Amino acid sequence: MTSEREHNPSVCPLFHHAVELIGRRWTGAILMVLLQGASRFTDIVHAVPGLSDRLLSERLKELEAEGIVTRVVHPETPVRIEYHLTEKGRDLSGVAEAVTGWAERWVSTCPSTEVEEAAPERELVVAAS
Repeated sequence: MTSEREHNPSVCPLFHHAVELIGRRWTGAILMVLLQGASRFTDIVHAVPGLSDRLLSERLKELEAEGIVTRVVHPETPVRIEYHLTEKGRDLSGVAEAVTGWAERWVSTCPSTEVEEAAPERELVVAAS
């Protein structure tokens, strides 16, 4: 006898949440930069071409709320803020390596055109140079 699941395939809610979280626009690139050791806001924003301060701030808050990133405030003058991956965040290194390997094998080109900032619910818009 076959199970009901075989006749009614569905996506695991945990998988769906994880893919939606790390698959959001800019999040993968931010995670890669953090995995490579960057910790200051300006270092992250400069390492990801086209990423605005506003979107970086938004994504870091989302990752912090999920327990993937921790925000450390150093009470100095001027105040220094660093972002670090938590154990949960560092555990994404295998995922990042797998996606990198897949991209190297299957993605033939990287877009080198100007990227227009899109609203979160819109698709990425690429303008021809």
